Amino acid sequence: MTDGLKKENLIKNIITYITNLKMKFKLTLFLAFLNLAFSPVLAQNEQDLQSLSIFSEYVKAKNYDSAYVPWMELRQRNPRFNKAIFVYGERILKYKIKNTTAAEKTAFINDMIKLWEERATFFPSVTPKGTYMAKACQLQYDNRKELGLTKDELFASFNQAYKADAKTFTNPKSLYTYFSLVVDMYDAKNIPAQELFNMYDEISEKVENEVKNYTNKRNAFLDEDGESKDLSRSEASKLKSYNSYLKAYNQISSSIDTKLGTRANCENLIPLYTRDFEIFKNDGLWLQRAMNRMYAKGCNDDPLFVRIVEQKNALEPNADTAFYLGILKEKAGQSAEALNYYNQAVTLETDEFAKSKILFKIATNFKKKGQYSQARSYYMKSLKFNPSLGKAYLAISSMYAKSANNCGTDNFSKRAVYWLAANEAAKAARVDPNMKKNAAKSIANYKAKAPQKSEIFSSGRAGQVINIGCWIQRNVTVPSL
Repeated sequence: MTDGLKKENLIKNIITYITNLKMKFKLTLFLAFLNLAFSPVLAQNEQDLQSLSIFSEYVKAKNYDSAYVPWMELRQRNPRFNKAIFVYGERILKYKIKNTTAAEKTAFINDMIKLWEERATFFPSVTPKGTYMAKACQLQYDNRKELGLTKDELFASFNQAYKADAKTFTNPKSLYTYFSLVVDMYDAKNIPAQELFNMYDEISEKVENEVKNYTNKRNAFLDEDGESKDLSRSEASKLKSYNSYLKAYNQISSSIDTKLGTRANCENLIPLYTRDFEIFKNDGLWLQRAMNRMYAKGCNDDPLFVRIVEQKNALEPNADTAFYLGILKEKAGQSAEALNYYNQAVTLETDEFAKSKILFKIATNFKKKGQYSQARSYYMKSLKFNPSLGKAYLAISSMYAKSANNCGTDNFSKRAVYWLAANEAAKAARVDPNMKKNAAKSIANYKAKAPQKSEIFSSGRAGQVINIGCWIQRNVTVPSL
C-alpha cells in the first residue's frame, strides 16, 4: 500500500515537472516573440522621445531655427505622438513667418494652416473647430497681399468658419475682421441690409456674452465692496488674463459700432423695420433686436419703436420690454408708472450681469434728467450685481463734481466736493484696471479744482472731516499737510 502511494506521488511529481518545463518553454517563446515584434516600436518611441526632447528644448530657448528640423522630422514621422508637436510647431512657424519674406514666407503661412488642419485630425478633442478655423482665416487676412486674396475670398473663408462653429469662434480680432468684411460686402451690394444688421446683432451678442463670461470670472476675485481678495500668483495671472480679454472685447465692441456707422442710423432702420414689421411681428428674436437697435441708435421717439415694444411685450414680456415701457411712460410725463416699470425690469431679469446692466441704464436715465440722488441709488444697486463695473463709480464721481457749487456752505467746502469725486473715480480704477487711464484723467481734473495745499494751510482744516450736504450726504476728509 505504501509502495503504491510512493509510485503515485512520483508519477505526479514527474508530470508536474514536465508541465512546468512546457510552461517555461512557452513563456520563453512568447517573450522572444514580444522582443522581436516590439523592439522596433520601442526603438521608434525612443527616437520620437529624443526628437521631442531636442526640439522642445530649442523652443524653450527660443532657438526656433534649430528646432525646425527635428520638429519637422517628428511631425512627418509620427504626428500622433504628442500634442506638443502642434503647440510648439505653432511657435516655430510664427517665428518663420515673421522672419522670412516672399515665397518662403508664403510657404510657411500655408504650412501653418496645414498644421492646424493636422491638429484637428490627430487631436480633435482639444482643437475647437471655430477657434482654429478663425485663426487660419485671420492669418490669411493679415497676409492677404502676400497670398493674393480678395475681399470676396476672405469673406467666404470667414463666413464658412463662423457657420461651421460659431460657438468657439470667439477671438476678438477675428470677430471684428469678420464683421468688417460683412460691412464691405454690404457696401459692394453683395448682401442685403437685413443680413448686415443680423450679423451686427449676432456678433454684438457674442461679444456681450464673452464680456459677461470674463466679467463673472473677474468678479470671483473681488469681495462685495469691489476690493481684490488676497490672490496667489496663479490667481493674479488669471485675473490679468481676464482683464486683458475684457479690454480687447470692449475695444472690439466700440470698433464694430464705428464700422457700422451711419448704415444703421434711424433714417435707414425705420424704413427697413417698417417694411418688415408685418412679416416678423410674431418673431420674438426679430422684435427684440429691432427694439434694442432702435433704442441704441436713438430712434425711440418714432411711433414704430412704440409699436415694436408693445408687440414684443404682448408676445414675450421680459426685462427689456419693461425698461422700454418705463422710458415711454416717462416721456408721457407719467413718472410714477415709469418707475414701476423700471423696478419690474429689475425683478424680471434673473441673470446678475444683465440685471446690473438694466440697473445701470435706469441710473443713467435718471442722471441725464439731473435726478442725481436716484441715479446714485441705482448705480450702487448695479454694483451689487457687478462689483467690477467701474463706469458706475465714474458716473457717480461726475455727478458729485457737477454738484460742487450747490453742495457746500462756503467756497472751501464746496470745492471739497472734488475730493469726494476724486475718491469715487479712484474706485473705478481699482475695480477695473482697464479704466485706469480714464479714471486718472478725472482724478487729476478733480484734484486740480479742490483746495490746494496753501488753502488747506490757511484754513487750518487739515485732517478735518467735512460733511457734504444737499443730495450727496457724504463725508470727506481734508488731506493732511
